[in-house]
Amino acid sequence: MRTIAELPHPDCKITIFSMNQKYLIKLEKGAFEQTYKLSELDVSEGVNGVFQLLDEAFLKSVVQRFTEMRDDFNAAYQRNEP
Repeated sequence: MRTIAELPHPDCKITIFSMNQKYLIKLEKGAFEQTYKLSELDVSEGVNGVFQLLDEAFLKSVVQRFTEMRDDFNAAYQRNEP
């Protein structure tokens, strides 16, 4: 796996990788991460096409999902605390 780009964002770390003719978009916030995979053949403009996918609406949804992930994990933790 090879790192193609790291993009600055105030709410999460964004890294784009290339592996086995796929782009992997990895977004991280604290202990949580989301990874999206797409074939390089599905992106006509190469990595620049991947950048276009990361628009404001998508990133807003990603950040909201991180909040939901944290809430779900905390609730599970609370249910299983002795």
